[in-house]
Amino acid sequence: MREWTYEELMQELTKPAATKIVLVVLDGLGGLPVPELEGKTELEAANTPNLDELAKRSMLGLLDPVFPGISPGSSAGHFALFGYDPLRYYVGRGVLEALGIGFPLQEGDVAIRANFATVRYEGDQPIVVDRRAGRPPTEETKRLCAKLRKAIREIDGVQVLIEPVKEHRFVVVLRGEGLGDGVKDTDPQGTERPPLPPQPDPDTPENRRTAEVAMKLVAHIAEVLKEEPKANFALLRGFAKRPTWISFRDLYKLNACCVAVYPMYRGLAQLVGMTVLDFEGDTIADELAALKRAFNDYDFFFVHIKPTDSQGEDGNWQGKMAVMEEFDRHLPALLSLQPDVLAITGDHSTPAMYRAHSWHPVPVLLHSKWVIPDATVDGFGERACAKGTLGRIPAKFLMSLLLAHGERLERYQA
Repeated sequence: MREWTYEELMQELTKPAATKIVLVVLDGLGGLPVPELEGKTELEAANTPNLDELAKRSMLGLLDPVFPGISPGSSAGHFALFGYDPLRYYVGRGVLEALGIGFPLQEGDVAIRANFATVRYEGDQPIVVDRRAGRPPTEETKRLCAKLRKAIREIDGVQVLIEPVKEHRFVVVLRGEGLGDGVKDTDPQGTERPPLPPQPDPDTPENRRTAEVAMKLVAHIAEVLKEEPKANFALLRGFAKRPTWISFRDLYKLNACCVAVYPMYRGLAQLVGMTVLDFEGDTIADELAALKRAFNDYDFFFVHIKPTDSQGEDGNWQGKMAVMEEFDRHLPALLSLQPDVLAITGDHSTPAMYRAHSWHPVPVLLHSKWVIPDATVDGFGERACAKGTLGRIPAKFLMSLLLAHGERLERYQA
């Protein structure tokens, strides 16, 4: 008896159709009750009349990005939404950031996602004060990267390439012989802690070589930046080489595009073979305008909205609500395009009360002409979604639901 993998089943059952599918990801959408909001979450308390009305004509549910109890990173959350099992498909964030800014990665390159950070010194020991150096504007990051490029070009025969990304983020690419990408992050994931040493994992000659270069790189960066008032250090994350995966088109027979501002999410989309749209501006209105311009040219649209997550990580529940309310004001423009299938969800939860990605399930709204409406709900929120007809499902199954509602799946067996 044949045992199907998910990829084999999708390739067998998917079929072309004239339908349009839109997946909107409000990054870090899920939240927790906020005392100042009388126990409501940010999403429940936000003034979102358009989302609330759409919820009454849609199916609601909750998604587990990996499985219950696991707090996912952004890449894992998005790969799950795209139908790529995050327990099988993994790539370090360095590759995603590099692809997102259009960096021409070569075979053997090790890409690293880096954060400018603020540290103080206790003797010779740096202690992290701010993991994001106060979120400097991108122009400041460009200046800092230029300063580093001028001072650091090569370490132990390995070429060091440094490029700015956005705000506090930049990319380091190590290019040379005998490099591995199995190196642990130096980011301690908290403040008042020392940075972690880059350690090989597993301990192989190639990974040791990369870890040794990274150790010297961190020291060089600290020396170059020592006089900077805030960005006086760097934390390294997501050491990775570019993998080769089955493409979105081959998996689902979809001509897909990505509308995103932040480079990492553009990199995610590029890695699975989506066309990444270039457009001016960085607001929700700018993104939806780009979606509208491209609407006749593609049949699947991934729209990514970042600030919900940033505000959650900063503990700013008012700011997170404001992003949701801004999206709600633009929702009628999206609906006017009349997509056949529309899903609105997040890649993970980032409660402002928690100030980090959390393990809580993520609200999801699915709208098409084939839904069983959750007509008794009073809006789009965590507790309404917990009662929804979609139930609570692994996020990796969302794509097959979108395809089914888009009439793009054949029947399985006779």
